[in-house]
Amino acid sequence: MVHGTAMAGQPEAVFVHESAYVDAPNQIGVGTKIWHFSHVLPNCTIGENCTIGQNVMIGPNVRIGNDCKIQNNVSIYTGVELEDGVFCGPSCVFTNVLNPRATVSRKTEFKKTLVRYGATIGANATIVCGHTIGAFAFIAAGAVVTRDVLDFALMVGGPAKRIGWMSKSGERLGKDLICPRDGSRYHESDHGLSLVEEASAKL
Repeated sequence: MVHGTAMAGQPEAVFVHESAYVDAPNQIGVGTKIWHFSHVLPNCTIGENCTIGQNVMIGPNVRIGNDCKIQNNVSIYTGVELEDGVFCGPSCVFTNVLNPRATVSRKTEFKKTLVRYGATIGANATIVCGHTIGAFAFIAAGAVVTRDVLDFALMVGGPAKRIGWMSKSGERLGKDLICPRDGSRYHESDHGLSLVEEASAKL
């Protein structure tokens, strides 16, 4: 178990606060910071330039991509995978069992939850296991996700429902599907929202 900033076998550029614990073995990318009272259990892979906030628990056997930001009081359990650029707001909740009982072991029944590239999960949102959160989807604070979420979808409520679309830059799109921040254009189809090819150079 590694305690503090002296991480055996890890680059010096990885910062671990003296109150945090990182069990071995783990792979942690350059530029990642792990803050107060957090705990990374064994056999996790955490990418480069991630920020792990206070009182975060990760693992075991969890994969987190590059450039992720995990805010305070979040637990990322076995079965959850975050792709690159995912934002997890304070106290958001992941599960890995659909029907837990304290007296019944369900370790062989963990469900996979995949959070795709660039998605945002708001504070106190709950992601019920066994679902995929689409790329650049935006889960509002306090929402309860009980099904797969489309790319770029804006989800609110419990159970969460789509009320609109969000751009790659994190702006709500109007009827014209043009991002008010960078002017990128989107197209809606029966399969969801996609970024128009000609606008990709702006992002």
